[in-house]
Amino acid sequence: MAQLKKKIMYDGEILLKSGLHIGGTNAAMNIGGPDKFVIRNPLNQKPYIPGSSLKGKLRSLLEVSRGEAGEGGNPTGNPEHLSAKIFGVSADTKNGHPSRLIVRDAELITEGTDFSQTDLLYTETKTEVSINRVTAKANPRTFERVPAGARFRSSLVLNIFDTDDENELRNGLDKAIALLQDDYLGGNGSRGYGQVELLYSVSEKAY
Repeated sequence: MAQLKKKIMYDGEILLKSGLHIGGTNAAMNIGGPDKFVIRNPLNQKPYIPGSSLKGKLRSLLEVSRGEAGEGGNPTGNPEHLSAKIFGVSADTKNGHPSRLIVRDAELITEGTDFSQTDLLYTETKTEVSINRVTAKANPRTFERVPAGARFRSSLVLNIFDTDDENELRNGLDKAIALLQDDYLGGNGSRGYGQVELLYSVSEKAY
């Protein structure tokens, strides 16, 4: 059985270069409010970036860059692929093994940022209009976004076992982080949403 060798911690911030929309529930929708809400912590109403959203985006970008995506665009099930070594393989397959990477939810940092001019609590609204190509009828939709300039506290943990190639895993994760900064996080990225900068400091803890 493989033995845990060390944990490599990536601690830092995610800086929004453009507005971010990661969808939440519309249960609290009121008349005149946004059509699409962002996800919020129900205890303090602060928007956050789910670890699952960040991890899924990092994985998909690394898979596409290496041609490792599975059939139909699903995650690869090949344990020899680098993306599988870092992000794991489903336990439902015979080659299943756990993820080496832990991605924690990223919490909004309110200190040092002025949210007093936003439409809603910590967020802005952005109205977009789609046009029917046949009837030319306009269909306006309003999205809630965390505005550009907001920051989120982010933490990643890469577990290294004695059977792993540490440099391979670290280089793969670093590549995924670099790819994300040239892509987008959340929805509507092709329309300018979700440009981010990831600022991490790296430390290690041996076991």
